[in-house]
Amino acid sequence: MKKKTTIFDIIKAMRPRQWTKNAVLLAAFIFAFWDKSQGLTLQIGLIRIIPAVLIFCLVSSGIYIINDIRDIESDRIHPNKRYRPIAAGNIPIKTAWLMAAILLIGGLIGAWFLSVPFFIVVSIYIIMQIIYSAGLKHVALVDVFVIATGFVLRAIAGAVVLNVKISPWLLICTFILALFLALCKRRHEIISLKSDDATQRKSLNSYDARLLDQLISISAGATIVFYSIYTLWPDTVDKFGTNALSFTIPFVIFGIFRYLDLAYRQEKGDRPDKILLTDIPIMATVALYGITVIAIFILK
Repeated sequence: MKKKTTIFDIIKAMRPRQWTKNAVLLAAFIFAFWDKSQGLTLQIGLIRIIPAVLIFCLVSSGIYIINDIRDIESDRIHPNKRYRPIAAGNIPIKTAWLMAAILLIGGLIGAWFLSVPFFIVVSIYIIMQIIYSAGLKHVALVDVFVIATGFVLRAIAGAVVLNVKISPWLLICTFILALFLALCKRRHEIISLKSDDATQRKSLNSYDARLLDQLISISAGATIVFYSIYTLWPDTVDKFGTNALSFTIPFVIFGIFRYLDLAYRQEKGDRPDKILLTDIPIMATVALYGITVIAIFILK
């Protein structure tokens, strides 16, 4: 007897928890709004950035569904992934392909109406993610670099849809931070998966826990250094009329340290999206960082 597909199955397959990643698009809006040389008003900014975030949510959900279709056999023998709607058989393959097509085509149409440059960035993101799903995710190191590049494309998408400039330092920080999170996730997978489960992700066979420890340390330190440079860079100081952004550096350091604690001591490095929504110290750090940035811009 075939299982009936429910709305809950459809929503679950779209992975709404992962949508928090698309908040990266807001970086361009937040910093461009307080940079008077950009000429961005609150109303125009929100009218453009909110649909852009929603479009990336649709597109990313379409990619997740394609990924689940391709990995259906391996997901069915995974202790957790076997409960995903497609792997569990709650959503037929044909229905899943239809969902992915609707989400991707709908996202591209929406992107086209927002702006041509935004459409181009979204298209590049989709193509890259499809190639990643088709094989790059099984190539060690290349897989985490593709993940990090996806976050950079999100940041660029936020800038192009608003027609504003974004600091190269912010793009570097975005890339290195995403690389740090991806490496922590790979380390968790190596530590937690049994040896006979390594086939779940072929790239894990080419990773070594000690190597990942070193790469995580490098990326964590680089994130702090690059962000610190950005806050004190002459162009940043001139743009915002203050060097007080340096007061936000401790929040970045604490956030990195807290995540390292979660990844190493509590073995929770596998779900960055879940940590962002459930870990109180991380949530408080993000909130205090945002409040501090706004206060600096208002009081400068």
